[in-house]
Parts: sequence; C-alpha cells; structure tokens
Amino acid sequence: MGRLVQAAFFILFPTAARARLIASDFHFQIRNKTELTFEEYREQEGWKLARLDYCPLHPEGGCGISRHGTYMRKFPEPSLIARYYCSVACVSISLLPDFFASRLPGTLDEVEEAVNVAEDSSSLEEAAEVVRPDILYPYNLRWLLRRIRYVREALVIIAGLFPDLVYPDLKSFRQWLGCEKVLCALREKAAAYLHSIPMIVGLIPP
Repeated sequence: MGRLVQAAFFILFPTAARARLIASDFHFQIRNKTELTFEEYREQEGWKLARLDYCPLHPEGGCGISRHGTYMRKFPEPSLIARYYCSVACVSISLLPDFFASRLPGTLDEVEEAVNVAEDSSSLEEAAEVVRPDILYPYNLRWLLRRIRYVREALVIIAGLFPDLVYPDLKSFRQWLGCEKVLCALREKAAAYLHSIPMIVGLIPP
C-alpha cells in the first residue's frame, strides 16, 4: 500500500517530482561507518559489506525493513552505495560511507584539499586554476566558492557543538582533533548530530 501511495504522488504531481520538491520525503542517509579508503571500498565492493541491523525509524522492529539494491556515485570513480527500504514509512535509506561528501559529488578529502589550496593561494582565482584547470574561468571559481561555503557552514555549526573549540576553520580543527584530514574525522566526532549538520559533512535527515 505504501508503495502505491508513493507512486500516486509522482503520477499526480509529475512537475514536483521532476523538480525534486517531494523526492526528499522518500529518502534519507545514515552513516556507513567504515575504515576503508575510497580505493579499498571500490576494490572490496564495500557496498556488499554494508549492513543495517535495524530501521532507524522503527528501532523496535516490525516494519519489515529490507535491502533495496544500490545506487551509483559517479565521482571520483563510479562506486555503489547500499540502500535499504522501510515499507511502513515508504522511505529508502542509503548507507553513505564516511569518506563520501553528502549531497555533493566526490569525497570529503577532495573537498578539503580544494579548500586547503584556496587558503594557501594568493587569490581565489589562482586557487581555482590549480584545483580545476579543466574548467574555464569563472566556472572553476564558482565550483571552488561553493565548496568553501559548504565547509564553512558545516564548521560553524560543529564548532557550536563543542565549546572548547575557538574558531571554525580547518586549521583550528586540525589542532583540536590532532589530525590532517578534518572533514572525515568530523563525520566520526559529530556522529550524533549528522542529521542536524549542513551538507557536506551532515547527512540527509529523515
């Protein structure tokens, strides 16, 4: 019955469906905690190892949650993401590995590296030429500015969760966390708040 209702939505409101105005009602993400790198995940077909022991919406059970195939992430190389389906809530649940950015192509490390280049460059235009020489100006600059904004928005929110942190920038977080790759580490550090944190560290909420 739940699937019939979902199908009816997309039949009756095709314009909204194409605009993805209601698609978010039927999909959310949870963290696939993994120590695999992106390369290891692809080589070992890590999506086959991903498991969801219970439905996040019905931890008491009874909703008949089941595997729902996979979907593809195209960047940096084609890779699959495991997905489950709750027939009671009519939602699919994707298990996003820690290294992937949420709602943005590519990995968290790639985004962080782009922001690092921007911080070390004499100008954003110069940084854009370095990180995306395959894209003409000003489109490469827009590409870079989006990633800078996404990182700053996430860091501001996460900094507010931990009052002992002084300033929401990558350098301060590196000192606080004692590691070089901040964004992946924050997926772990802020695991309890991922559905409240903006993209790209935070996940699509239910």
